[in-house]
Amino acid sequence: MVRNVIRTVMDEQGRTVDNIINLQESTREKLKKFDHLRGRDVRTGEFWDLVVITAADEEQKEAYELQISEKHRRNELPLGIPYHVFADPPGPKIGNGGSTLYSLKRLEEKYGQKLRGFKVIMIHAGGYSQRLPNASALGKIFTALPVGNPIYQMLELKLAMYIDFPLHMKPGVLVTCADDIELYSISNTEHIVFDKPGFTALAHPSPISVGTTHGVFVLEPEEESQVCEIEYRSCNCFLHKPSISNMHERGAVCKGSSVGNSEFVYTDSTYYFDCATGTELLNLLKDIGPLSCEIDAYGDFLQALGPGATSSYTKNTMNVTKEESSLVEVRQKIFSWLKGTPLNVILLNNSKFYHVGTTQEYLFHFTEDQDLRAELGLIPDAFSICPCEASGKAEVCVMHSILHPSCTVGPGTVIEYSRIGSRVTIGRRSIISSCWIDDGQCLPSGVFMHSLSVNVDGTTGFVTVMLGIEDNLKRSVTSLSDLNKLQLFGTSLVKCLDRWGLGAESLKFTDVSSSLSLWNARLFPLCSDQRSSFTISLEMMSSVYNTSSFKCPKDLKFLSLQEILQCKNLEEMLKFRNKLFDDICQKKSGCN
Repeated sequence: MVRNVIRTVMDEQGRTVDNIINLQESTREKLKKFDHLRGRDVRTGEFWDLVVITAADEEQKEAYELQISEKHRRNELPLGIPYHVFADPPGPKIGNGGSTLYSLKRLEEKYGQKLRGFKVIMIHAGGYSQRLPNASALGKIFTALPVGNPIYQMLELKLAMYIDFPLHMKPGVLVTCADDIELYSISNTEHIVFDKPGFTALAHPSPISVGTTHGVFVLEPEEESQVCEIEYRSCNCFLHKPSISNMHERGAVCKGSSVGNSEFVYTDSTYYFDCATGTELLNLLKDIGPLSCEIDAYGDFLQALGPGATSSYTKNTMNVTKEESSLVEVRQKIFSWLKGTPLNVILLNNSKFYHVGTTQEYLFHFTEDQDLRAELGLIPDAFSICPCEASGKAEVCVMHSILHPSCTVGPGTVIEYSRIGSRVTIGRRSIISSCWIDDGQCLPSGVFMHSLSVNVDGTTGFVTVMLGIEDNLKRSVTSLSDLNKLQLFGTSLVKCLDRWGLGAESLKFTDVSSSLSLWNARLFPLCSDQRSSFTISLEMMSSVYNTSSFKCPKDLKFLSLQEILQCKNLEEMLKFRNKLFDDICQKKSGCN
């Protein structure tokens, strides 16, 4: 069954020229409104009553609170409202669904009945970003974006894109994630209104292929869908990462010009629930007790909603990373508590959804994606001092950095929070983050280099993580004999160790009880200062690319990325960024 939706075709993506312009203008207007609120106390009703950010553990919570404090100091956020960071409880991972429940519990403990009058945004930011490791230490919600002055991070962009929601929303909670961007436009006479009981989700027209990796809404039928940018509809049921055949069988597929005049589906992003539903979720947590498995705030909550929902999903563990014995029982309790709860959908027919959670997505969206650049107003040199060779080149992205005029940067490369010396050459499609690169150094293409500060045995040190852009930190093996199956810089890890004069038997891992991976392998040298840390990591990496030998000093200590995060020195990392900030401001003022 395919539902017909009336649309008008003007470009290959099914959007009219007016729709494209509207999306750009609407986004700029939201950014302008948010800029007006940055650094000033907001009036009641014009912004969120509470901003909640979730964290994986207490260490990540402290990192987030420190950065929020820095943002307040620099007047980068609206003031006068609480910003809460809630860490997941110790023990098993509980997923963003578990984080939602525990955050609600902490809000109730803090505010009691007053919570029923608050408009809350909850941003899920827990986890250590193994697919985008430059966000691992300081958090994906603090990923820099090439827009704004001072530059935005994902936190500001989230708050900016939802700037109009609190004005047209009954008290309740808006749930969103830290690693995606939603852009939309509606007419000047309309508003996105969250005023219905139960859940209300935003929905975006997407190709059917996208639906296989997202949540998909099966809408209740209507005689005819009007041509408009926003529609309020009821949802029969929600499908989580369904197959293409399942989408067709369940009636999720629409036909029209929203996506290239072809068949499409409506996929998920952000959703709202009212206060009464929040109370039900708290009762659900009491019923479940301490969580011992991961709950998905989308798949496990939304699949229980709508008149067409069935409990069959509770036993489907195909999309589960790690199946715990209690998962099915917990899902069945969720279904029992939420069954019959309405699922309302707001169709944003002129909207775009971007995910920025992997190195590939990060490079594409910031250097190649012409649509996002135009829609969000991304610039190639955001709050930076750049040379002529890099400044203004659309295929290069430089953020919060100082580059010497004689350096050269290859296309498709992103540089953030770094100092680049004279005559430095950086290859194509690379990520350089928080690095201090000395004069004359040459970096190959397709590399990831990220410097971090650590505290080891009471002493401040520095480590530069070096990887290939295509390397998979999550891939693991169970035995040292299988190390050749792990890839570093696109070649066997064992071959890399040979280049460095290290045998496979000498490689140590921080957590041998589970599995062996690039994440917990002690591969990255510890140095006393940031510049030498980068230099020695570059020398090790270059020996692999140049098929030459590099002899590691005997007293050199190596850390894994996993333990780097456990002993990271946040104050030192932010100190480096703040000094860059001051130097950029000074240089820019000297040029005016």
